[in-house]
Amino acid sequence: MLTYIAKRLAVAVPTLLALIVISFLLMHAAPGGPFTYEKKLPAAVLANLNAKYGLDQPLWRQMISYVWGMVAHFDFGPSFVYKDRTVNEIIAQGFPVTFQYGGWAFVMAVVCGIGLGVLAAIFQNTWLDYLSIGISIGASVLPNFVLAPILVLIFTRWLGWLPGGGWEGGDWKHQLMPILAMGTAYMASIARIMRSSMLEVLTQNHIRTARAKGLPTWKVITRHALKPALIPVLSYLGPVFVAMITGSVVVDMYFSTAGVGKFFVDAALNRDYAVMMGVTLLAGGLTILFNLVVDVLYAWVDPKIRY
Repeated sequence: MLTYIAKRLAVAVPTLLALIVISFLLMHAAPGGPFTYEKKLPAAVLANLNAKYGLDQPLWRQMISYVWGMVAHFDFGPSFVYKDRTVNEIIAQGFPVTFQYGGWAFVMAVVCGIGLGVLAAIFQNTWLDYLSIGISIGASVLPNFVLAPILVLIFTRWLGWLPGGGWEGGDWKHQLMPILAMGTAYMASIARIMRSSMLEVLTQNHIRTARAKGLPTWKVITRHALKPALIPVLSYLGPVFVAMITGSVVVDMYFSTAGVGKFFVDAALNRDYAVMMGVTLLAGGLTILFNLVVDVLYAWVDPKIRY
């Protein structure tokens, strides 16, 4: 197992370098630049700005300088749009916000999704199964950009229970609607995957043997059926966790949470190359890390898996 982890970490380095090269080339291939405004700047001013941020150098030299600063000093460079702020400072401000409500949204999606899927499989073709499926289908057809205004309309405009936006240091009233908007659709997908997997596991021979021995249903589920049924769910949780932690653009923009997604959108619109690269590498690094965590969890859930 340790050898497998070491190999995966070794592969992560060239993967991140490939991500840097591709992202760098694509961003610079797009028309415009960080200092291209509706009102054109004088040529001398534009030349000075490009020289200050190193944009007057060849593209290959800009890329080498960026990689060296990131590897040697973990420095993503200065922002081209947010004056007197570095990309590290911007990520340090937005990432904890997104991590907080994204983490809780992940917990809600996993707990509720697995619970609904298990109940639907155990009580197949009963009212509880139909209720779980109905909740899953209803949640899956409401993406966050549709669910977010509905939540504000109900809980802010009609009932007046929750604030419609802001963060206020992470108060639970300001987190509740972003968590629901972020995690509901993923909860539905997890519930559907869990139900299908559990139904398949419940028909296997070792489950019939456990029931024939007279074990209670809850012991059959928790001791013999749950772990193998979780394998398809685990493969889905890796990218889901990264998607939630790196932030939802819709949630950040709609609820004004000041998460990392808002900075990414602003950077894309303003051609702020440094911020876009920083957030892209953050998402890529987390994707590699949590896919490795999921692969390690496979061996714990199913001892037959060996690396």
